[in-house]
Amino acid sequence: MTLPVHNTGLPGVQVIDLRVFHDERGYFLESFQAQRYEALLGLKSSFVQDNYSHSKRHVLRGLHFQSRHPQGKLLRVAQGEIYDVTVDLRTASPSFGQWQGLALSHAKPQQLWIPPGFAHGFVVLSDEASVEYKCTDYYHPEDEACLSWNDPDLAIDWPVNSPVLSAKDRQGLTLKALQEAGRL
Repeated sequence: MTLPVHNTGLPGVQVIDLRVFHDERGYFLESFQAQRYEALLGLKSSFVQDNYSHSKRHVLRGLHFQSRHPQGKLLRVAQGEIYDVTVDLRTASPSFGQWQGLALSHAKPQQLWIPPGFAHGFVVLSDEASVEYKCTDYYHPEDEACLSWNDPDLAIDWPVNSPVLSAKDRQGLTLKALQEAGRL
């Protein structure tokens, strides 16, 4: 079974339409199958960690990344709706410092593949949202950094003006500050 894959505005970041089987009991979908994703995306690396977050309206998580242990992420919204943002932090990339945002919802079952080397975050648009994602590397708290969600040079067009942020996310650094600190 081939799944439709759509390129996005950033090289390597792709949206995968999932196949859903509906009947009178509800529905079923296959959220991952190794051979299929290797054929679709060239994903040869194995996932080592699954994460799940549940957040309330206007919570913004991100923009997180790891420098020495970059994580690729295969993300799916299990419940609710989010506005997802990825920022290219690959310094050798022609799209370095560029961002893209897109709405993802459980009502339209899709996955987002974010290759290693990107900052990632999202804001919740519905009352609540649950997000699941697989990672290609482990979480390394000593290596994690946060790109400022409102970096004026990036000018990300978030659909929420006053998001709910964690203390860590309020401390995010601009892209310039991260470069000056040698974090990229």
